[in-house]
Amino acid sequence: MNPAALTDVAYEVERGVAWITINRPERYNAFRAHTVDELIACFKAAWADAHVGVVVLTGAGDKAFCAGGDQKQREETGDYGPSESGLFEIETLHRVIRDIPKPVIAAVNGIAVGGGHVLHVLCDLTIAAEHARFGQAGPRVGSFDAGFGSAYLARILGDKRAREVWYLCRQYDAATMLQWGLVNAVVPSAELRAEARRWADEMLAKSPTALRFLKHSFNADSESIAGIGTLSFAGLDLFVETPEAREGIEAFAAKRPPDFSKHRK
Repeated sequence: MNPAALTDVAYEVERGVAWITINRPERYNAFRAHTVDELIACFKAAWADAHVGVVVLTGAGDKAFCAGGDQKQREETGDYGPSESGLFEIETLHRVIRDIPKPVIAAVNGIAVGGGHVLHVLCDLTIAAEHARFGQAGPRVGSFDAGFGSAYLARILGDKRAREVWYLCRQYDAATMLQWGLVNAVVPSAELRAEARRWADEMLAKSPTALRFLKHSFNADSESIAGIGTLSFAGLDLFVETPEAREGIEAFAAKRPPDFSKHRK
């Protein structure tokens, strides 16, 4: 992989740490299909690089970590744009974050909502800037993640809190997420990269084989969620073609409240 050829993501390796940065600040680092392709390529490059012991995932700028799927792209084309394979490879990205045999830190530098919230949930550890905001948006825009984004979230937060996050689509501050156990540390924005570096350095001093087996062991307990996720994404592919889902995305594009009342049964 040639980092200079990347358009949506930045990739650099610095003293044992691979920094993967979603680089679409003009869209609040929301991902399109091409962004997902580049993220997968970066994670695989870090996986293959023996000089890398820890990966840090973050976003460009100080406004957003990742605002999820690019809803403007979805409104314009009905999907998330072209990809290398012709598929929207978000499930593959989820898998590679879990499967890479190296710790992954989410350095949350701003908004982490929707699919962006799912990305930080999947990372092994989360360090957040004080101004970071967390939450879900799927039911508000005619979408959902009924796999790792919900079931695994319930493993971390507990069932009642996870349902609150998804059903109400509120946004929560970093201090609240620290209290709830979804964030490991909260620091001033100016210290976020340095703090992620400190945590990475502590892990770089540990046995990489031990860390690899520990990560696989932690993942094994929740691996059954992968099957649920595949089922839910298959359902999502059908749902996004419905008038109900279209109401969500059209309301988002028009900056108006959606009206889902006629879709209740």
